[in-house]
Amino acid sequence: MPNLQRYFIPDSDWYETEVIIKSDDVHHLTRVMRYKEGDKIICNNEDSQAAICKIIAVEKNVIRAEVLEWLHESVELPLDVTIAQGLPKGDKLDLILQKATELGVSSFIPYQAERSVVVWDDKKIAKKMDRFRKIVKEASEQSHRNKIPIISSPMKLADLIWESDHYDVKLFAYEEEAKIENHQSFGGILSKVERGQRLFVCIGPEGGFTTNEAKQLKDNGFHPVRLGPRILRTETAALYVLASISYQFEEL
Repeated sequence: MPNLQRYFIPDSDWYETEVIIKSDDVHHLTRVMRYKEGDKIICNNEDSQAAICKIIAVEKNVIRAEVLEWLHESVELPLDVTIAQGLPKGDKLDLILQKATELGVSSFIPYQAERSVVVWDDKKIAKKMDRFRKIVKEASEQSHRNKIPIISSPMKLADLIWESDHYDVKLFAYEEEAKIENHQSFGGILSKVERGQRLFVCIGPEGGFTTNEAKQLKDNGFHPVRLGPRILRTETAALYVLASISYQFEEL
């Protein structure tokens, strides 16, 4: 596959043999990459299909590109992995979104945990969601993903549990599980998971899950697992999960 710059283009801007590129992508192509007519890029549509395209016109706010060749490729994980992340402090979620996208996550669900220090109001959520979508789009382009992960608006734990109903395997990273002798390891569970299954993994915020939250999750079909013998920071846990899945299903 050619090592070309990649852009995700909405289906409304695809035509039979032409793609129309707008908004921030125009700035990136012309100002950052210094691309011009005749240069080639890869464009992805919303059905996870990619095509090599040649720039045929560069205007102030629009770039037109001709579809040259459709690519038959996929770099997506062989599992559909959703990460439910307890809202962390500061800009940690930005890092989690970016790196987890690079590692192949399918979707994210931020949730308001009992020990989450931050509380987002509706105005703050709208602003943050715009930034989060930009982060995962750029990370998907950088890592040559075939699709952009879906980000849900922040939920409560009860909503998250309801959302998990249609998954094959449901886990939560529980620090108490790392302390017991007969622990349930993440690797042990992965060895029983099959390609194509849907995996839902819940990660706590700083301070982890409360006893009440752990009980609710267990009562609703979530299995507690340890992520190695050490206690991981909340921004490390999701990346450990996805790297382990990639190693198990893509490298072994």
